[in-house]
Amino acid sequence: MLILELLGTIAFSISGAIEAMKKKMDLLGVLVLGLVTAVGGGIIRDLIIGELPPASFRNPRNALIALVTAFAAFLVGAFLSSRKKPVHSILWNQALLITDAFGLGAFTVLGIQGVQQQTDYHGTAILLFVGVITGVGGGLLRDIFAGNVPYIFRKHVYATASIAGAVAYLVLQRLGYPRVAVLVSLFLVVLLRLLAAHYEWNLPRVELPE
Repeated sequence: MLILELLGTIAFSISGAIEAMKKKMDLLGVLVLGLVTAVGGGIIRDLIIGELPPASFRNPRNALIALVTAFAAFLVGAFLSSRKKPVHSILWNQALLITDAFGLGAFTVLGIQGVQQQTDYHGTAILLFVGVITGVGGGLLRDIFAGNVPYIFRKHVYATASIAGAVAYLVLQRLGYPRVAVLVSLFLVVLLRLLAAHYEWNLPRVELPE
């Protein structure tokens, strides 16, 4: 689970850094978006369950990892952009999609586990809600900081993938397969995100005239 947490932190930090560079932010903007995306969901989770101060402030390990990762992503982005043939925007979008999908799956699982470890109340509703909000919270804050309509509200079944992963995790865990639950949940979230992006799956919406 420590490995999963570290990988999720790195993945979300990269996605935040890429979004910042796409918005032409400076180094500070890249660091802030990388940090917020990586630890934002966990902070929201801790606030909901009353774990104060949030774990990211009591143990800044993940925050430091997020900052180092965002800085490394900035250096890589600067190098690739300085080439005679810079990397096409489609490749940046694909990198953002993959890292964000993995971070979403990892933190959905970690959100549920955080509730189970830190509180005595393990009702299905609170576990699902906190798992999903931990998964989507970092991306939600990233999009707000970047001036975008939050991704979870507009396309490619973002929150729906997190919900599916959370449900799969709880079902398998309660059947007595906790390790399998982690792998299946993570795989399901990533798979749904990638398929939704490839086939442009979206939830129904209504576009009212302005």
